[in-house]
Amino acid sequence: MNSNKKKPALHYLVRQPKIKTTKPPLLLLLHGVGGNEQNLFSFANELPDDFLIVSARGPLTLGPQSFAWFQVNFTNGYPQINEQQAEAARITILDFIEALKEEHDFDEKQVYLMGFSQGGIMSYSVALTQPEKIKGIAVMSGRLLPEVKPLIADEKRLEKLKVFISHGKQDAVLHFPFATDAVAYLENKGIHPEFHQYNEGHTINKQMFDDVKLWLKTNIAN
Repeated sequence: MNSNKKKPALHYLVRQPKIKTTKPPLLLLLHGVGGNEQNLFSFANELPDDFLIVSARGPLTLGPQSFAWFQVNFTNGYPQINEQQAEAARITILDFIEALKEEHDFDEKQVYLMGFSQGGIMSYSVALTQPEKIKGIAVMSGRLLPEVKPLIADEKRLEKLKVFISHGKQDAVLHFPFATDAVAYLENKGIHPEFHQYNEGHTINKQMFDDVKLWLKTNIAN
């Protein structure tokens, strides 16, 4: 009977909702290059109680406890990505969410992604191409890949997607204009992201975390 049951392809950690409901919303945490599933999960207990929180490990091993969603090279001063790996990771995350339904009860109409750096990149790539499967994304210090733009859904499909963007103006890894460019692109698509900028580098400080937490709390009620 269970021969068709798909096991999630990614290693992950779980925080069960602190408020028990039949179908809780899902918050999927996606780490950056060289990180792992522990990074954002260290904040899990401070995130809103309603969520089933899952923190996934990227499929690419860089070293001990060091993972990524795709390879990236900064030698020219601009991030050059492995496009095939980035596309494979996008599909993997979508498949992972589907497979999670076999392991955990959650409301598939309330799936949120929250990613830092490359995890933020993947949040854009997944949600903007399959907006019917994602309710909202929180992108912290990320960028929108030009390579994914041809796959992005039309304005009608995107109209209900909720987007939070935060970025440090002193970010030396993914420069601040990546954030403003993404905001302009999304506005052009009819999405009005909540955009926060900080006098910070490539990091998540307390103010950034408090802002994303408030955004999650506000949107879960809508």
